[in-house]
Amino acid sequence: MASTVQHAHETEKGPQSAPIGQPETTLVLEELDRILESRFFKNAGRSRQFLEFVVRHKLEGHAEQLKERTIGTEVFQRVPGYATGEDPVVRVQAGEVRRRLERYYESLPAAPDLRIELQPGSYSPSFHWRPDNSDSQTAPANGKTLPDRPPFFQARPMLATAFGIALAAVLVVAMFYARHRAAPSPASAQAKFWGPVLATPQPVFICLAKGVTYRPGIRLYRMYAQSHPGKFQTEVERSNDPLPLDAKQQIAWGDMELYSEYGVADGDVSAALDVSSFLGKIGKPLQVRIGSDYSFEDLRQSPTVIIGAFNNKWTMQLTSGLHFAFIDTPQRIFLFREQVPGGRVWRQNVDGSRRLLRDYGVVSRLLESRTGQFTVTLAGLGANGTEAAAEFVTNESEMEAALKNAPRDWQTKNLQIVLQTDITDSVPGPPNVVAAYYW
Repeated sequence: MASTVQHAHETEKGPQSAPIGQPETTLVLEELDRILESRFFKNAGRSRQFLEFVVRHKLEGHAEQLKERTIGTEVFQRVPGYATGEDPVVRVQAGEVRRRLERYYESLPAAPDLRIELQPGSYSPSFHWRPDNSDSQTAPANGKTLPDRPPFFQARPMLATAFGIALAAVLVVAMFYARHRAAPSPASAQAKFWGPVLATPQPVFICLAKGVTYRPGIRLYRMYAQSHPGKFQTEVERSNDPLPLDAKQQIAWGDMELYSEYGVADGDVSAALDVSSFLGKIGKPLQVRIGSDYSFEDLRQSPTVIIGAFNNKWTMQLTSGLHFAFIDTPQRIFLFREQVPGGRVWRQNVDGSRRLLRDYGVVSRLLESRTGQFTVTLAGLGANGTEAAAEFVTNESEMEAALKNAPRDWQTKNLQIVLQTDITDSVPGPPNVVAAYYW
């Protein structure tokens, strides 16, 4: 889904402004430095460039220059007069900066004296002073007053990318559906499995990865359109239809562009939906985090469900030394391996035409992982295995049957369960337990 949905109608017009007084400028620049050095911006080169450019232009009284085409040429090195309708780099980055600013201010322990915001519909930042801070309410040297900020709490979208917006909408439907289903029995295996989650008031983080994703640059689309007039003229078409270039045609690496808004796997989304529905059923608050929207420090703050394996570095790190581990071979063959001499190995089964017949997933339940928090990882060799793992932990009857022969005190232990799912017409069947380990 195109990532430009939430900001496709942002204006190129910026308000006329005069330079802000020196005392206020100093405070804004100090806040800008804190933001740029935070974990939300420190390693995000494009977001850093964008935010610093628009803030400094606003402080210098040049807000009227903060137009899409100007930012595109001066910050992102687009040619003067480039077609902004065909290249959404500025709109996409504006949405990314808004999301990172929201995350930065949400992470602060208390409301700041000054808040820098980038409102939808504008590329000119606004500076909001805390209303009850009289020292910050002085008028700027140029006679203009900076706007007061409304109450600090704002309903934050669950996800800022278009794919995330779609996922959030699906999760709302899932939560509504979940309210009409019975919660698990307190004595059930499922209730015991999730017991540590209910023992804390903190929300559960559901963490998905967002893989590195490239797509053709605008030059390739224009080149194709020369021999196919009318094709790929809109971002909607470029985002939804593959570019049918000749397989033998040579292209330069510069013709490909990194798209940070893309890259969430279908199987991970399906698993997140199942887990979110279940948590809604038991009345547990949750937050969904995708890609760079969470860090190791975030994983230390709350119980966590981490989804995916080979595309998710946190699963790979947190499970690397466990009894059942994910192995990524140089031949690009993904497998699970039992980490003991002569240990068992599981890999996907395919037929002669490379059609998937069987997949495997692993559920790892860690009472106190390396993060210091209760952590569950749900991951498969492929998408079907990940879906099977999520189905297992959210299906009361399947978990009850699987754990009836577990040690009596299993709920006080860490555990790993290997699951098998047979695939029919690309649809995974019920998960079956093929191995388990408790410690």
